[in-house]
Amino acid sequence: MKAMILAAGRGERMRPLTDHTPKPLLQVGSEPLIGWHLRRLKTAGFTEIVINHAWLGEQIETTLGDGSQYGVRITYSPEKAGGLETAGGIATALPLLGDAPFLVVNGDVLTDIDFSKARQAAEALMHSDKLACLWLVDNPPHNPDGDFALLANGLASSDKSAGEALTFSGVGVYRPELFRDTPPHHPAKLAPLLRQAMNEGKVDAQKHNGLWLDVGTVERLNEATQIVQNW
Repeated sequence: MKAMILAAGRGERMRPLTDHTPKPLLQVGSEPLIGWHLRRLKTAGFTEIVINHAWLGEQIETTLGDGSQYGVRITYSPEKAGGLETAGGIATALPLLGDAPFLVVNGDVLTDIDFSKARQAAEALMHSDKLACLWLVDNPPHNPDGDFALLANGLASSDKSAGEALTFSGVGVYRPELFRDTPPHHPAKLAPLLRQAMNEGKVDAQKHNGLWLDVGTVERLNEATQIVQNW
C-alpha cells in the first residue's frame, strides 16, 4: 500500500519563515516537520511514498532525496507554481499511486494517528462501495464548528448537525475512483468531492482521540516543537 504526503502549500500564515523554506521543511525539534511523517509511515510499514510539491519544491527533493535516510522510497509529483489544491494534487499523482486504495497525509499536521490502521481501512473499502475513510478529531479553537459529522453507523456526513461535528484531520484513505472525474494538472479542492461522496453514503470515518495539531502558524510550530521533545 502506498502513501502520499501533501507538501505543496505556500504556507502564507507562516511567513516570513516560509519565504525561503517550504513549510514541510520547517524544523520541529530534531526533524523537519515532514520527517516525522516519514518516520511514522516507515514504522507503520509504508515504504513507497509519494510527495507532491510546488513552492520551493526543489528544496524538498534536495533535503529528502530518495528517502533512504528514512528507510523509504520517495517519488515526487511536482506541480506548477501556486499548486493544484488537494484534489488536483492527488489526481495528478494517481499514476504514481496505482489502482489500489492509498493513504494521504497532510504535510502540515503533527499527529500520532496509527497509520497502520490505514491497511484495515483500505481492505474495508475494497469490499464495499465506499470511496474514502477519514480520520476526524475534536474541533480545535481555530475551527470550532468542525468540518463534517461522524454518524453512529461509522459514516461521515456533510451535515454537521446530523451527528458529532468534528474536524477533518487531513489523514484519509482513498480509492482512486474518488478522483475519476478530477482532471490532472488542474486545481481542484478535496472538500466538494468528499461532500458529494458523503451524500451518497460512501465515506467511512473514525475519530482519533490522540495527538493532532495543525501546524499552521508560528505559535503552533513552537507548540509542535515542545511536543516532540518527549518523542
